[in-house]
Amino acid sequence: MTLPPLAARHCWHGAINPLHSTVYFSPDTAKEFAALGITDPVAVNLASRSAAMGAVTAGTVAATFYNYAHQHIAAHVPAVWDTATPAQVLAARLRAADATLRRLLGAETIASPELAEAADLAIRAAEGCTRHARPLYAAHADLPVPETPHLRLWHAATLLREHRGDGHLAALLVAGLDPVEALVSHTATGKGMTPKWTRATRGWRTSDLEDAAERLRRRGVLDAEGALTEEGVALRERLETETDRLDSAPYEHLGAAGVARLAELGGALVVKAVTAGAFPADLRGRA
Repeated sequence: MTLPPLAARHCWHGAINPLHSTVYFSPDTAKEFAALGITDPVAVNLASRSAAMGAVTAGTVAATFYNYAHQHIAAHVPAVWDTATPAQVLAARLRAADATLRRLLGAETIASPELAEAADLAIRAAEGCTRHARPLYAAHADLPVPETPHLRLWHAATLLREHRGDGHLAALLVAGLDPVEALVSHTATGKGMTPKWTRATRGWRTSDLEDAAERLRRRGVLDAEGALTEEGVALRERLETETDRLDSAPYEHLGAAGVARLAELGGALVVKAVTAGAFPADLRGRA
């Protein structure tokens, strides 16, 4: 059965990506990494997501993360690997995911058949992913699959998240959006991170964001107030459509009924996690 239009995108946005992303804003992550001697939030973020690739350099992280400033990365990578090995970081991140999901979802949900079903569906979808030209996905795909259902679900969500992300970078290059332009145009949709969080996590200066906005205005992507023009809306939709195309394999592998069920189950878990305070209130939007 053919997937309904946008079914895979809605599953990713409504279930997959938020479940994976709970770790980045969790106090449990800060606690686990502090025990390793990594206390700077930027270093925690960079190390936790890149550790699957090994003790990589700042250049590798910049290439695979795309919208992070290189100097921002270089302040912490590769020095962070002198504090903790990638294997130690990966173990800490998994412990943090365990603690985070247990805290946000509660014991009853963690032990529920619905969560186990969601984990099975997400793992099955990830079986349709491919490694070639997808460095972050490929690195995480080589990690062992956890046994407990909630960690299997989080692991599968990580795989699906990085698979789509790797494809999205290819789409950004084709669209001619540099790292800062990608961030600014995404924020203008009202769905991206606020400039406050962009500066804190991606390392760009206010002047970098302003210069990118000016370039986008000259291209007709933004208007004078910084909102997307009609062409800007079309550009962002073309970008998402191409990302959908590049990320279609896992969802086609799962099938329409499986995607719908995963979106339903995963979406309910996300609502529960968000209600429990998984994300900062000021994370999204233009402000």
